[in-house]
Amino acid sequence: MKKILIISTLAILLFSCGKKEDNANIDALISSKNVKELQAKKALIQADLAKIDDALAILDVKKEEALVSVLTVKDSVFSHYLEIQGSVNTKENILVQPEFQGTLVALNVKAGQRVSKGQILGRIDDAGLSQQVASLENQYALAKTTFERQKNLWDQKIGSEMQYLQAQTQMISAQRGVAQIKAQLSKTVIRAPFTGTIDDVFVEKGQVVAPSAQGLMRIVNLSNMYVSTSIPETYIGKLKVGTEVDVLLTSLGKTYKGKVRQIGNFVNPSNRSFGIEVSVPNPENLLRPNQVANLKITDYINKNAVVVPTNVILEDGQKNKFVYIVTNSNGKTGIAKKVIVKPGQSSNNITEVLSGLSAEDIIVTEGANAISDGMKLNF
Repeated sequence: MKKILIISTLAILLFSCGKKEDNANIDALISSKNVKELQAKKALIQADLAKIDDALAILDVKKEEALVSVLTVKDSVFSHYLEIQGSVNTKENILVQPEFQGTLVALNVKAGQRVSKGQILGRIDDAGLSQQVASLENQYALAKTTFERQKNLWDQKIGSEMQYLQAQTQMISAQRGVAQIKAQLSKTVIRAPFTGTIDDVFVEKGQVVAPSAQGLMRIVNLSNMYVSTSIPETYIGKLKVGTEVDVLLTSLGKTYKGKVRQIGNFVNPSNRSFGIEVSVPNPENLLRPNQVANLKITDYINKNAVVVPTNVILEDGQKNKFVYIVTNSNGKTGIAKKVIVKPGQSSNNITEVLSGLSAEDIIVTEGANAISDGMKLNF
């Protein structure tokens, strides 16, 4: 403001003193169309302006100043995350179905009970299959003995080959009959397909059971949990098996460390995405199938990145991205300098700067919109 007042005062004094004479001389020169004299007059005026500038310099007019906040840039680890929602699930969550229709004569478990793989959960009336097994086993034993005797005779070149082959065929047929009836009988025994917990039981002992939509009971294993979700196809090549993932369960208020265990090989044409599965540890058994999970998947990391707050990066009229740094720093003062930068990816209001800044540069973080290149800064 002081500079403006001094300039105005000097200008008034200069032009008021010789206004009439100068105007007359200038008008006369213009009318005469004397180029040399006009150029000489211009030089005199420019010399007067130079004297004014020198006077201002001697008076040490104070430049404009601004109060700002600053931050020293440091090398740091920068990670970019893809945030997406998924659903908790487990492949070991099934409805146990009977393989044999009949009366449930034994029910050995109840809801909430822990069971091991292969453990007998119940039995269905075999409708006489066990008696058939005993009968067929007797027939097989007889056929086997007959074959062995016939074989001994055949080895001694006694008897015909036809008798030997018939005995062998009868023995094999009886053996297969026993195996078949035993396979049917095994279906009357209901076993746990994997280690887990009986979540619910839908039948009672003595009830006639058969395969149905409801099943006999639900068994769940919570030790092999995962989160399934779909990822935009633009991330193909950025993810790999083993990539670490932060899994936030808002319903529990907990974050788990998971890893990508499977990446789909098919892109859904309707939404241009592919599926992934993220394994999640469940040491406290708090995870449940169909819970909603928020995933933060690391798709880029730079261990020596120059990063700045995203809001300090400005844009000029030529669409150049820039920041203000502090030069000639002296304690709590310095001079603003505009620096063109090339920003990279952004995450959590932090942006990586690929070029234009170096570690230990001091950047303006607050007040950048009110300053200009060369302005004196206080911080």
